[in-house]
Amino acid sequence: MRYEYLHPRDELVLTMQRIYRYKMTTTSGGNLSILDENGDMWITPTGVDKGTLTPNDIVCVRADGRIEGLHKPSSEYPFHKAIYAARRDLRSVVHAHPMALVAFSIAHKVPDTKLFHQAWRSNGAVAFAPYGTPGSEDLGVKIAQKFEEGFDSVILENHGVCCGGKTLQEAFQKFETLEVCCKILIKAHGLGEPKFLTDQQLQLQSKSDVPIDSFEYDPTMMTIREKDLRNQLCKFIERGYRQGLLTTTTGTFSARIDSEKFLITPYPLDRHSVLPEDLVMIRKGKKEFGKHPSRAVFSHKALYDAHPEIGAIINACPVNAMAFSVCHRSIDTYTIPESYVFVREVSLLPFETVFNDFAALTATLALQSPAAVLCNNGVMVVGQNVLSAFDKLEVLEHSAEAVLDAQPIGGHVAMSQKIIDDLIEAFHLERPAPKPSASRSRTRSRSR
Repeated sequence: MRYEYLHPRDELVLTMQRIYRYKMTTTSGGNLSILDENGDMWITPTGVDKGTLTPNDIVCVRADGRIEGLHKPSSEYPFHKAIYAARRDLRSVVHAHPMALVAFSIAHKVPDTKLFHQAWRSNGAVAFAPYGTPGSEDLGVKIAQKFEEGFDSVILENHGVCCGGKTLQEAFQKFETLEVCCKILIKAHGLGEPKFLTDQQLQLQSKSDVPIDSFEYDPTMMTIREKDLRNQLCKFIERGYRQGLLTTTTGTFSARIDSEKFLITPYPLDRHSVLPEDLVMIRKGKKEFGKHPSRAVFSHKALYDAHPEIGAIINACPVNAMAFSVCHRSIDTYTIPESYVFVREVSLLPFETVFNDFAALTATLALQSPAAVLCNNGVMVVGQNVLSAFDKLEVLEHSAEAVLDAQPIGGHVAMSQKIIDDLIEAFHLERPAPKPSASRSRTRSRSR
């Protein structure tokens, strides 16, 4: 969706609906605003159900202070006004009370966004503003001071969070990414001590924005297979977002068209709504003219070149799998038959692998070993087709969540080697190469 074409009242409603639908605020909590080119502020109202908000409910506070609309502006209007006065570069503010960020708020802690590169790239360092009474000028001064110091994301003591951006979608991305970062940290502490990216690793990621030669793409030459794959990818990307496997800023999908071509998600991309024409064709190492592929394009190309049987690849950062990723642990699939049969043995690869060690990547991932945890970089799965890869991603995330949920009740009981041998025989699976027992995560598991 091209949000820049929407009127502020429509964009505010769509964004609030998204925040409410994904349980990042309550009926009464949270407020959004947009400052337009005339200096008028469009803001969500006070006392209106967030679940049934309409464009007619949005309030406009004119630059001269006049209020237009059916309702009063949000009670937090004072801090929105203060932020815009402190930061002339910002044109939108998002404030809400999502659960993980509230947990940090009431614990008086600030998340380290160097946990994974998208969080750091989106938010940078995060500030903490001391408590102020909701709706007061005092709270506005305290929050605006942090924004004036250069922060774009501020956790409010015993309150929630406030994020600012040049557009509403930029502010929302910061908000959503920060909430996911907090969720991952909370989950990770159930496993052990999360690890963070070094400045050198963050620079390595930023250097992956390498120019790619282009070719002139002619849509009239599109085959039925390409059309089918473009639509399949869009459906699964949107489903992945709805199910929390992706976020606005995280997740790359690709699908092979033939031996010379594949489709891949573009960069940047809002995973909430993807159109077939947004996807980028890569042909013989060149991209469609005028489009920018995901920065994972080279690692995907390496896998397609090395394994002709691979038909689809997914990178993702779902919360539970990410807990293992940031603790540098693999995910044990010796849990239930579905996990082992579909995902097999899950490897653990260093952060740098997808940037500069394609030999290790292609030696690790194949249809017989379709999943890997990437340290501080999520997970990567491959499949014969888009459905197969997506299924493996779902199973992997569900397996990770089950293992984490078992921790408070004593840890999971791993299936015995005899059960694994029976599964290999029953489902005609290829027997994996022998690995040291320590290579498989034993997160408080108890062997049979």
